[in-house]
Amino acid sequence: MTPVMHSKLPDVGTTIFTVMSGLAAKLNAVNLGQGYPDYSMSPELVRLVDDAMKKDFNQYVPMQGYMPLRESLAEKVEFLYGTAINPDSQITITPGGTYAIYTALTTVLEPGDEVIIFQPGYDSYIPNVEINGAIAVLVDLKFPEYKIDWNEVRQKISPRTKMIMLNSPHNPTGSVLRKEDIDQLRSIVKDTNIFILSDEVYEHLMFDGLQHQSMLRFPDLMERSFVCFSFGKTYHCTGWKLGYCITSPELTKEFRKVHQFNCFSCHSPSQVALASFLKNKDAYLSLGAVMQEKRDHFINLMKGSRFNLLDSKGSYFICAKYDRISDEKDTDFAIRITKEHGVAVIPVSVFYKHGIDNKVIRFCFCKKNETLEAAVEKLIRI
Repeated sequence: MTPVMHSKLPDVGTTIFTVMSGLAAKLNAVNLGQGYPDYSMSPELVRLVDDAMKKDFNQYVPMQGYMPLRESLAEKVEFLYGTAINPDSQITITPGGTYAIYTALTTVLEPGDEVIIFQPGYDSYIPNVEINGAIAVLVDLKFPEYKIDWNEVRQKISPRTKMIMLNSPHNPTGSVLRKEDIDQLRSIVKDTNIFILSDEVYEHLMFDGLQHQSMLRFPDLMERSFVCFSFGKTYHCTGWKLGYCITSPELTKEFRKVHQFNCFSCHSPSQVALASFLKNKDAYLSLGAVMQEKRDHFINLMKGSRFNLLDSKGSYFICAKYDRISDEKDTDFAIRITKEHGVAVIPVSVFYKHGIDNKVIRFCFCKKNETLEAAVEKLIRI
């Protein structure tokens, strides 16, 4: 007899990204759904990985990560944010940004703890909280700008609040934190035991001259923050699943206790290659301008459509209202245009726990120009 199992995530099914990408592949649709580029990564970085393998960097590196890579990251943080980070005691290399987020939550959460989570939000956040026995306390970003209502945050803080989760640039909306958001955050967490988890995987994809408000810029926030990053988003190699977490020495010790019994060590040749490649500042400093060009190209192409594009100040993504086209549920609309018009998108209601439907879909524009043009040629017919 099969043992009876109690699901730790009874409300969770297959993610929308798997569903829509599978549908796109089945129908040979243009995929503007899942957030990954359809163009090649840097040939130089590929060569460096190849060299590392040939030089026999194929065994475990330390659990914390390859030290020269952590040293390169510390140099980068000081260059970008003016903050001195100890590569030995504050940086841990992880198999992707999502893993870093899960590990940080598992490090601090206990059953009954509460975590402030903003909606719409990346789909791993709520399950990561709930599988640790904690409670997701949800705050809706104000539509259509997707701004944080800090007064509502204050109202939802309780004695059980353990953490506030932030994501900037934001997936799925492309909104970003501003200086006034940092001021509000500081006032809320001052003299409390509240941790911060800051998902900054799109740190370099900032548009229109705006500055990324990293928790690493602010010593008082950083000491209570787990700041999570992704090499995949920075260097167009999402399949590598390689990222890192930066936090205080005290929190790093606890983070690594969880990490060492889960992943333990990440892909060695990639770490060796990245340690060298990070010295090339232009490779990450140029990313924002390159992605902004793609955003602007997509916006210009879409002027002939009946979609109303919302503002995007960062990330891979731009959202659009389709109320001039249909009053269908966004999930139905997304599936229909994939089937009937050959373009896969993501419905934004799936980024809410209870499926709030503002008739908005998300486009991913980190694609080749010919991909964007092929997609829009179909979209303007809708």
